[in-house]
Amino acid sequence: MRSDTARRLGEVIACANQKGGVGKTTTVVSLASYLAIGGKRVLIVDLDPQGNATSGMGIDRDRLVGSVYDVLVGSRSADEVVVGTAIPGLSIVPSTRELAGIEVELVAMGGRERRLERALADGSAPFDYVLLDCPPSLGLLTINGLTAADSVLVPIQCEYYALEGLSQLMSTIDLVREHLNPSLALKGVVLTMFDGRTTLSADVTAEVRRHLGTRVFSTIVPRSIRLAEAPGYGKPIALYSPESRGAQAYRAVAAELVERDAIARAAVPVAPIWATTP
Repeated sequence: MRSDTARRLGEVIACANQKGGVGKTTTVVSLASYLAIGGKRVLIVDLDPQGNATSGMGIDRDRLVGSVYDVLVGSRSADEVVVGTAIPGLSIVPSTRELAGIEVELVAMGGRERRLERALADGSAPFDYVLLDCPPSLGLLTINGLTAADSVLVPIQCEYYALEGLSQLMSTIDLVREHLNPSLALKGVVLTMFDGRTTLSADVTAEVRRHLGTRVFSTIVPRSIRLAEAPGYGKPIALYSPESRGAQAYRAVAAELVERDAIARAAVPVAPIWATTP
């Protein structure tokens, strides 16, 4: 985020991939849960009209008094609609069915690409991480997410078409950098749905690492029945099946993200004290 809100919001990470079924929402919910369990203050913003992050946290969408839709159209602030979860330190700005038609409404609004950025800047609650669950498309909701974010996290499924569409997403990121958010960075790529029984998963993993190098997280998330079941019970994997392979993988992804951030901060050059103007 911009410097004037960075201290309050921490890092804003847009989780994006226009290809559906890659584990994007599972990554957001699981990663946010383990960051919060690790002591971080975390906010999820559910930008997907399907609202899977909202229901996956056990929140009844039909009983909400406000949602991210109200935030984007300006009828409510983010503070007014934020909802707590079963995990201490983790909150969510939920999604409702109203969000399905908002892209048509946004077209006529001034500053339509920056609605989310401004709403987050006006929020008063402090967070270490804000995770944006973007829809599986490159429309205005995703553009809002990329404009508001410091960085982008891209889940990629370990299947044949893993790299299909990635170049289009990268082109979109470049356009957002050029016109809306020059500081937008690639946080990294998380490989999901890995099946160790097939050579295909291993081949795809090697290909993605060959193309993207160290931008690919070391941790690989396996295909997991428990991960697939958890949303049906309205629980993140950290609460539904904490000892499962999927849970252990996302716990490791969260630890790796925090470690990467610490290394990045340490690498930022600091001016020597004698160079500071009194």
